[in-house]
Amino acid sequence: MTEYLRPDGWKRPDGYSDGTKGSGDLVFVAGQIGWAKDGILAKGFVSQVRQALNNVVAVLESGGAGPEHVTRMTWYVVDIDEYRAARSDVGKVYSDVMGKHYPAMSLVEVNRLVENGARVEIEATAIVP
Repeated sequence: MTEYLRPDGWKRPDGYSDGTKGSGDLVFVAGQIGWAKDGILAKGFVSQVRQALNNVVAVLESGGAGPEHVTRMTWYVVDIDEYRAARSDVGKVYSDVMGKHYPAMSLVEVNRLVENGARVEIEATAIVP
C-alpha cells in the first residue's frame, strides 16, 4: 500500500505527488528509452515517451509489479522546451500507459543521453505490497 504525502497547506501538484511512502518488495527500473524489443528507436518525442513508459511497465511486470506500484519516477529529457510543447500529448500517453497513478516525479533536462537519438529516458522505483 502506498501513501501519498503532501505537507499541510501545499497546493496540489499537477500530474505527480510531492512524496510517497510504503512497505513491501522494492523493484528498481533502470532508465528506459523509447526503443522497442528489436532495438529500433521510436520517431518523435511523444512516441519515445510512450515506448519508454511501455518499457518501464514491462520491467515492472517481470518483477511482479504494475504501474500502480510505482512510487518514484525520474525523467531525463534532452530539451525541456520540447517536453513543454508536448506536455498535453505526454499527459495523454502517460494516462494510457500508467493510468491515473501519479507517483513522486522529477524531470531533468540533460545535455544528451547515452543512446544516439534518444530524447527521453525514464527510471522508476516501485513498492509491491
